Amino acid sequence: MSRRDRDMSARLAPNKAPAAAALPQDLAWAGQSVELLKELHILTREGRLNQDSRRKLKQVDHLVHFIEQLIADIRPYDGALTLADHGAGKSYLGFVLHDRLWPGSGDGAGGVIYGIETRPELVTRSRDLAARLGFAHMRFLNIAAADAAQEQGLPARIDLVTALHACDTATDDAIAFGLAKQAQAMALVPCCQAEVAACLRQSKALQLARTPLAELWRHPLHTREIGSQLTNVLRCLYLESQGYQVTVTELVGWEHSLKNELILARQTGHYKHTAGARLRALLAQFGLQGLLPVRYPQLLKEGAVGVAG
Repeated sequence: MSRRDRDMSARLAPNKAPAAAALPQDLAWAGQSVELLKELHILTREGRLNQDSRRKLKQVDHLVHFIEQLIADIRPYDGALTLADHGAGKSYLGFVLHDRLWPGSGDGAGGVIYGIETRPELVTRSRDLAARLGFAHMRFLNIAAADAAQEQGLPARIDLVTALHACDTATDDAIAFGLAKQAQAMALVPCCQAEVAACLRQSKALQLARTPLAELWRHPLHTREIGSQLTNVLRCLYLESQGYQVTVTELVGWEHSLKNELILARQTGHYKHTAGARLRALLAQFGLQGLLPVRYPQLLKEGAVGVAG
């Protein structure tokens, strides 16, 4: 066959869809819904996974692994697991958790995942997707994390609270929600901690005159970095003061995401007086006392720090 004939045959041949790429073994599990990953645009319609989507799926998959360890230690308050996911966005985490915990539709099993999100279009999209896929254990609420504790559509107690990249103070709101709902565990991946950095900037001149420690945040880049670090340290101390055992680790390797700090908290009932005292001392040292009633109100209540430890 001449080259001209081969070219003509190729043009006349029916179009063939590209072969689907199998999901990498390190990101797959038995019974995983490939259709869900396509709907979440993690996989293409042909089943392909690009590098950016692989990073996203790896983060969610690693967090799910940690959450499953927390769930193993939980005895649900009402007999079936309840989970509240704050700053749910497109609910990647909630959908993947549902797929892992209740393969298929999950009919006949108990438990609910509540997605809490402020953007109505994302809530509508998630509701439509859950209905289309038959994910029976998902509910979506169009409310701010700060208002969720008073929401009538949520149970009085929640077993597990999650927040994946809940921006700035939304992570603090998730913690406050977890405390109000007596959460047995929390899994938090903070993002864009700006509140403390803003407070440090406001009092920078005063602090530079008062203490050489202010050199740690004299330059704007250092202000942002130490503000982020200090925010999470204060959050951990607050959780410990309120009866939680806290572990801080990496979610994934830094090559996948710079928003990589994972805070895991397990309710033990052991309220550490020393944690509350150290939190107060840090606020005083950094000139952040104004945050005490806003972010750490339980420390102002009589007996809130409980048993010394």
